[in-house]
Amino acid sequence: MTTRTKVLLLAALAAIAVACGGCAAGSERFVAQDAGFWMGLWHGLIIIITFIISLFSDTVRIYESHNTGALYDLGYVIGVMIALGGSCRQTLRTRRKKRQREKEWEEIAERVEKKVRKGVKAWLDETEKEDREWEEIASKIEARIKRELSDWGDE
Repeated sequence: MTTRTKVLLLAALAAIAVACGGCAAGSERFVAQDAGFWMGLWHGLIIIITFIISLFSDTVRIYESHNTGALYDLGYVIGVMIALGGSCRQTLRTRRKKRQREKEWEEIAERVEKKVRKGVKAWLDETEKEDREWEEIASKIEARIKRELSDWGDE
């Protein structure tokens, strides 16, 4: 991006911020007129710009105190959700991914468990000892590996 393009983009953003600031909550026009649903929606949509302006100005607020009540609040909340990306879609997507990861870890644990059992059985067959002592050692090893894999998967 060239310098000229950057300057034009910055100027356009500043002009948009000033234009939105003129419609921000806290101006005198709301003292005589109540703010309704549509003003609440608009104030919610421009919350980021209004917040930045409110840091430098005492006359601009992010929420209009002279409003008609529930409809303004509803519009404001909907506008804020749209502006800040607050939807349950992201939460559902995150939960779905978490379940998928847990399922993948369970599959990995099952595969590792099968390989460990196969290896321990092969090891027992090679020793040609049928003692209960070796079977007990194998079950302890298997239990320990399961615990370690479970702890590692939980992290």
